[in-house]
Amino acid sequence: MKIKNIDDYTNKIKQIIITKEEIETAIKKTAIKIDSIYDGKPILLVSILKGAFIFMADLCREVTVPCEIAFMCAKSYYSGTVSSGKVEITMDIDKDISRYHVVIVEDIIDTGRTLNDVVNLLKQRAPLSLNVITLLDKPSRRIVDFQPDLALFTIPDCFVIGYGLDCGEYFRNLPYIAIYGEDDE
Repeated sequence: MKIKNIDDYTNKIKQIIITKEEIETAIKKTAIKIDSIYDGKPILLVSILKGAFIFMADLCREVTVPCEIAFMCAKSYYSGTVSSGKVEITMDIDKDISRYHVVIVEDIIDTGRTLNDVVNLLKQRAPLSLNVITLLDKPSRRIVDFQPDLALFTIPDCFVIGYGLDCGEYFRNLPYIAIYGEDDE
């Protein structure tokens, strides 16, 4: 996908399905749940890059339990709107997680392949506990048997952009979640 001008950019935003305000409210509620689950115990928030970076930054600012952050990069979408089916870990956590309560922070769970692989990898490293929180869950597309511990929103089978989610690296900066509109050509 190549964006040539601002009209080309804005014409791809088909419909806003989750507003900025809805996201902010859901994150505040999620932070309260995390605080109650861990009850003052330190946690390690692990963002799956690139899509979850905005979600993790906002969530990190809302939790009150002591937390550290780490990043992993796992991808199955390359430049298109359909999963490649192959999960590749391109950046791994650079610390021993065996002394941490790990909370994986993901932007969207679609087929479940990516998170299934990431969870299996991290479980082998024996964290004190491991939970998965996703901003968006798309269970209708699930190929592997994987359920997040907490999903802020469940969405239908559509390709979404915004709030960290992209198409061809564009649209991550949108403050809401929108359906991406393909050209009608």
